[in-house]
Amino acid sequence: MLTSTALVLLMTPGLALFYGGQARSKSVLNMMMMVFSTFATVGVLWVIFGYSMSFGDDVGGGLLGNPGQYFMLSSLLSETVQTDGLPDIAFVAFQAMFAILTVGLIAGAAADRMKFNSWMVFSILWATLVYFPIAHWVFDLDAGWIANGIGAVDFAGGTAVHINAGTAALVLCIVLGRRRGWPREAMRPHNLTMVMLGAGLLWFGWFGFNAGSAAVANYSAAYAFLNTVVATCTAICGWLIIEQIRDGKATSLGAASGIVAGLVAITPACAAVTPLGAMAIGFIAGIACAYGVGLKYRLGFDDSFDVVGVHLVGGLVGTLLIGFFAWDGSPSEVSGVFYGGGWGQLGIQAIAALAVIAYSGVVTAIIAFVVKAIMGLRVEDDSEAAGIDEGEHAESGYDFSSLRSGGGGLGSSHSTLSAPTQVTATAGKEG
Repeated sequence: MLTSTALVLLMTPGLALFYGGQARSKSVLNMMMMVFSTFATVGVLWVIFGYSMSFGDDVGGGLLGNPGQYFMLSSLLSETVQTDGLPDIAFVAFQAMFAILTVGLIAGAAADRMKFNSWMVFSILWATLVYFPIAHWVFDLDAGWIANGIGAVDFAGGTAVHINAGTAALVLCIVLGRRRGWPREAMRPHNLTMVMLGAGLLWFGWFGFNAGSAAVANYSAAYAFLNTVVATCTAICGWLIIEQIRDGKATSLGAASGIVAGLVAITPACAAVTPLGAMAIGFIAGIACAYGVGLKYRLGFDDSFDVVGVHLVGGLVGTLLIGFFAWDGSPSEVSGVFYGGGWGQLGIQAIAALAVIAYSGVVTAIIAFVVKAIMGLRVEDDSEAAGIDEGEHAESGYDFSSLRSGGGGLGSSHSTLSAPTQVTATAGKEG
């Protein structure tokens, strides 16, 4: 569990690289700061009351844990507090990484234009009012109404993490509004090497995410581990095939996005389907998400880094396909349509997904509008145009000081080989 916890922690820096590479050079630091900031907000809340709200004794029909039961975790610090030989504090640390990452996922929809202070307040309110209650629904196997009440299968967080974050991302980017110039201007990733590195780290950390959800190194963990491998492999194939057919080129961004799409889709299903079923889910997710990222152009919402197209769409694919591909010989012991289980499980999966979408969507909208009314959500126009890194953090992601000259500047008639031109952090590929 400690190893799995460390792996899941690594996913947040991996996500920062994945999103940061997709940002423009003038926005890369802000994007990475938005992701890293969830350690500061959600990590602290988790110790104070977040774990209690998620895993405390139920106080509302499977909807919420007792916020004060494990306040500051003081009642869990004794060495004798264990469950099946596992210290409870190991599970506390493991689940903390889930909470931190989930909030960080939302940041990709708000790139280039959200005030950093507003993001911090939004993340605190969203974790408290949205993530912690939904984590109780899904991850508390003894009391949560989704896991225990209706018997939905979600081994590692397809609903609580990906559908939840994807829905919140959709709402937040709509309330924020479009970036300046989108979609007329090409806003290309400034560093695809960074994107691919981030995707690789996400895949590496995801083994802790999925296999670690077994809470012990056993058959279920190995089963989830293998399915996480093969589903991701086929998702890459699905995404690149669509790119090749549609665009005539298979891209590195497509490969990296295919990795994440496959990981998202197999997350709820990794202990419920056969390896063949996992490959099918991954391949379908790669295709569905490759098309799903285009929804923002058709519907007009500026989801900067395709959180909706990958996490919401991928989460729905994985959650619903359990109803078809679940095999009762798997650790989850549930049968879907293709294994003689009928349509009942599919209906249960749909109820779980729709409930998370509805709750997350409504509460996220309320939080976003409240923060907007009190402190505003967007940076000033000139700050957005010049670069949010400088405007919000007084920093730039790349140091061009060695290229500066005393009087020469970009386009200056005095610039020579001995006096290199001045290049600012806003000058780059996207310019």
